[in-house]
Order: sequence, then C-alpha cells, then structure tokens
Amino acid sequence: MIVINHLTKIFTNPDGSKLQVLKDINCVIDRGEVISIIGPSGTGKSTLLRAINMMDPPTSGEIIIDGENILAKGYPLNKLRQKVGMVFQSFNLFEHLSILDNITMVPLLLRNISKQEAEEEALALLRKVGLFEKAHAMPSDLSGGQKQRVAIARSLAMHPEVILFDEPTSALDPTMVGEVLSVIRQLAKEGMTMLIVTHEMKFARDVSTRIFFMYDGYIHEDGTPQQIFETPVHSATKAFVQRIHKLVFEVDSPDSDLLSMHSNMAQFCIKYNIAQKYEAVDVIVDKMLLQVLSEYRPITMRLTYSEQTEIVALDFMIRDLNSSPLKSIDPQLLANVRILSKEIIEEPTTLGFRLKVVV
Repeated sequence: MIVINHLTKIFTNPDGSKLQVLKDINCVIDRGEVISIIGPSGTGKSTLLRAINMMDPPTSGEIIIDGENILAKGYPLNKLRQKVGMVFQSFNLFEHLSILDNITMVPLLLRNISKQEAEEEALALLRKVGLFEKAHAMPSDLSGGQKQRVAIARSLAMHPEVILFDEPTSALDPTMVGEVLSVIRQLAKEGMTMLIVTHEMKFARDVSTRIFFMYDGYIHEDGTPQQIFETPVHSATKAFVQRIHKLVFEVDSPDSDLLSMHSNMAQFCIKYNIAQKYEAVDVIVDKMLLQVLSEYRPITMRLTYSEQTEIVALDFMIRDLNSSPLKSIDPQLLANVRILSKEIIEEPTTLGFRLKVVV
C-alpha cells in the first residue's frame, strides 16, 4: 500500500545551517497494518508522518502510495488528502464552527457530496466515537479527550485508506487518554491502516501489528511488538523499551505532605495506564509509612513502573540501617501489605536497607 524508499528530510535553520532529521528511511506498509512509531524525542517520528502527508515535503526519496509516487511533479495534493488522513496532538478544530460543521466542511469541498449526505455520515461517525449528542456543540464546550475524538471522526469523514496519528494523547489530561485510545483500538479491530507516533508503550504493544523504533533519524529497528519489547536486537532499542518511570518522595516526619504525595501517585498511575494498581499502592504506602516504618524516618520512598516488565513496585529506603526492620515488626501490621503485594524483597544497600514491595 505504501512504499518508502531512501526518504530524507533536511531543515535549513535561520542562520543557514542544516539539520537532517530523516536519514534514508526505507519501509513497506501493507493494508490493514497498525504500526506504532516509538523512540526518543527529536529522532524524526513526527517528521516522518508529516512527510508522508506532504505537510513537510521530503528533501529526497520516494513515497509510493497505491503504485503512485506522491513526490512526483504534478501529483495532486487533494488526492493525497483523501487517501491519507491525519490526527494531530493539538486537535486543530475550527473554534468558530460547530462540531458537525467541523466534520462536514472538507468532505463537502473535496468529495463532491451533498450537504445532507455529509451530515448523515458525520452524525454516524460522531455516534461511532461516542459524541452523537455533541453534534451542535462548539469546540469550546468539549474536553480535550472529546476534541480528539472529534478530530478522529473528521479524519474518517474523508474515507481515508490510512490514518496518521501524531502523538494523539500527548496534549490530554491523563484522565482523558483512555477514551481516545479506546477509539483507536476499535479502528484497529476494524482493519484501518494506521501509523501512530506514541509514547504510550503499553498501548503500542497491545494494538500494533508492527513497531518502528526510530533513533537518530533512522528506523533503527522494525519488528513485531513481542520482538521489540522482549528481544530487541539493538542496544538503543533495548535501553528505550526497558525504561523505568519513577516518582521519589522524602518522608522526614509525620508532618510530611502525604496528601500531595498520594495525588502525585494517582496521576502517575493514570499517566502510565496502571490506574488499576493505584488502590493497592495507596493502601501499601499508608500502612508502610504510618505504621510499619513509622519509627524509621527519614525514609526515601520510590514508586516505579517498568515499561518492559510492567512491574509496579514501591521501594522504602532507610539510611544507615544494617538489617531488615521487619524482624521486629508485629506480623499483623504487615498483613494487609502482604495481601496486596506479590512479594516483599528485603535487601541491604551501601546506603542502608531497602524494602521493595512488588504490587
């Protein structure tokens, strides 16, 4: 469906210097594939999507869609826009138009259909993304997640062969991410061809047929989700997918701001799609800090999440302690912690003693 050969993109800075963002990109994208594009910031992920959609025309190479090189002189961009839809991270809705008009405007211009047909299709698409009742609302009346779902409906209104998603959840409050990902998952089940630049690793692993790991302007590794996340070939890929996210808190006294800490932990769990773990995290932290380890302050507490193993853990570090504090703790105090945890690891460190509770 899409063949990309030796694609490059070079930007010219205001001072005349050159920056090569894409370096010899080569890939084939078949109909029905869902490809997530992951990698560190600044490696060309979004630029690749914008090149495919000719929003940032490439410097050299070929992009062949359905047998036609869209970089050939005279290729009509309107034809490309009908084949390739794009959903941006910042929604890009027209604030002065209703939701219905946002969706029907471009099909009326490019698809040569009647207003009635355009509106009937738009209403069906709004129903599909769960926003039928918002047809006559204005964008300012919608949440970020709702706006992004409208943007998806607007893209679908052109009957595209492929949709490009440029970090579709990065501008959203963490509580709204799930509703957008749910719509994309449904499109994947229906066989829509999609390229998705995303930082949501669990989502990428679950929904994709293939993963592109981009690094330094190249597709550094191309493989199945299982291969990329479990047996990556390149060291850069391995380092990226094994990233561990963490929150660190210092608990010095009974007056430490535990309310703020719990709020930050809740947002952390939502952000990394582990909200189902928060209740256990919440209880364990309170039990450990207020009861089990109340005599051992100051304590450095760390909440961690590994993208590769999907392990959620709580570390409680007590400085200058040579042996486990659990030896002298009433087992009843630990009962709830043990019920909610997979294991409790007790280990000495160069700084003191650490208790690791795997949630």
